[in-house]
Amino acid sequence: MKFLNYIYLNPNPGETRSRFSILLTIWFLLSIILPNFALAVTEEYSLWTIEALILMPLGFYMMWSMALRRSGLMIWLGFPFIFFAAFQVVLLYLFGNSIIATDMFTNLVTTNPNEANELLANIWPAVLLVAVIYLPLLYLAAREIAKRRILSPKLRKIFSLTGLILFLLGGLALWPAYAVSEKKHVLRDEIFPLNVCYNVYLSASELRNTFAYEEQTRNFRFDAHRTHSFEGREIYVYIIGEASRAMNWQLFGYERETNPGLSQVTDITLFRNVLTQSNTTHKSVPLFLSSVNTDEHPELYRRKGLPALFREAGFECWFISNQSPQGAMIDNLSEDVDHRIYLDEPRYDIRLKETMQRAIEQSRSEKLFFILHCYGSHFSYHQRYPREVAHFQPDPDVAIRKQHREELRNGYDNSIRYTDYFLTETISYLRTLDDTATALLYCADHGEDMMDDKRHRFLHASPTTTAYQLYVASFCWFSERYRHAFPEKVQQAEEHSAAAATTHAMYHTMADMASIEGRFVKAESSLVNASFDHTAPRRYLNDHNEAVPYRETGLKEEDITLLEKFGVKL
Repeated sequence: MKFLNYIYLNPNPGETRSRFSILLTIWFLLSIILPNFALAVTEEYSLWTIEALILMPLGFYMMWSMALRRSGLMIWLGFPFIFFAAFQVVLLYLFGNSIIATDMFTNLVTTNPNEANELLANIWPAVLLVAVIYLPLLYLAAREIAKRRILSPKLRKIFSLTGLILFLLGGLALWPAYAVSEKKHVLRDEIFPLNVCYNVYLSASELRNTFAYEEQTRNFRFDAHRTHSFEGREIYVYIIGEASRAMNWQLFGYERETNPGLSQVTDITLFRNVLTQSNTTHKSVPLFLSSVNTDEHPELYRRKGLPALFREAGFECWFISNQSPQGAMIDNLSEDVDHRIYLDEPRYDIRLKETMQRAIEQSRSEKLFFILHCYGSHFSYHQRYPREVAHFQPDPDVAIRKQHREELRNGYDNSIRYTDYFLTETISYLRTLDDTATALLYCADHGEDMMDDKRHRFLHASPTTTAYQLYVASFCWFSERYRHAFPEKVQQAEEHSAAAATTHAMYHTMADMASIEGRFVKAESSLVNASFDHTAPRRYLNDHNEAVPYRETGLKEEDITLLEKFGVKL
């Protein structure tokens, strides 16, 4: 209290000073430096980086808070810092580590409100925590503004000088921090909130490219043509799964009966060694629809996608989605279809099959191509299937907490089981089309964490990956007519069942199934082609849109061991 009395004495005439303004400023400083202390614990930073991580931002915040006499005004002007801090606290609750990723800012713009509400309702402890920390701070700061309260000159000098000293000390720590850093991006990647500001810039650049896509691709053509054709009707079905990790598929070795239907389908071919190129839907699905590989990401905004390729080759194209329009690249790449349908509630994936069936029965076209975008196992799991088919119990709607792991696992496995039902019914229907050559390709966009180990990781789209997020379920199926017409493609699929691939192969495999050639269609990337390149390096598109080896995505030794258990070697 002596310190407060000292800096509070001798106000100028007409000024209203408040001891509470001092306490409010301290509250502001502690609340926005909180994520830095948390990251110092959760991240594998050097001691020098940790020194810079704490001292530089704290020094800056102290100088910021003293830039004007009115503390309440400076707190509100610092709202971006408060927003980043609150966002980071929620992220740490959800994933346990890492800074706010570029993809997360993109998700804020592209995720539909229903998905956001489902997630927020299930991470209420984190939401409540940030509300308790930051909302009263903002309210009291607004009240200080209304009362026109100011800070004393002595306090401002003391805080400003102290802040400058801390900032300089933190800056001095950067030199040894860079010296011991492998990637030499300490400021850009490791100092909060500078790293977050950089990620905001990257996200804005990605959105700008997305909005420019139509203009960039206006005159684009694949010059597509078919090398072989079937005398009769042909139907190709490309099914994009959602958050369906291979570890929870009975067909891939899971102990639970999550594939009661597909396990009875003897003529499917599993692709047992497929890794996703991205653990986020808004990046992974566009890569499914595009010929672009991870090391040529800028080309994503300059090339058209699979629908345009099939249309050039003479197919009537359908895009049927069980998800809402997102205003992202998924929407751009799907614009080239003849028919685009977004299903409404209830979002059960069996409706994709029903909608496709009606389209097939009504269409007079001899060449049909369908893209079905599932809701799959997207959180919240218990909403992905009707109540009456819930096999694993209990599966209530619960908050994301360690003590609810079994209920969450039951809900997730039920969603996988419902995906199995949808896929089995789809194949059963296609099998009835006796006069048609039909091929189906399924692959999930990414996997999911389910608090599987001591890290207690959950969901997907985290800045650092796990084996559970990377290893995805994938398979193909061919009708009898197709098998007779294109036996070599069926044979190659079976021979490449264990081939090391990424989701990049899906585009080229689907095109090759339909015997389509053209610019950017690569036989060496097709799992139904004898030219498939088994030696091609597998790369992941990280948060900064850089193609990196999977071992550099944040995987731990337990992740690598788990992947090897399933026959996946990095």
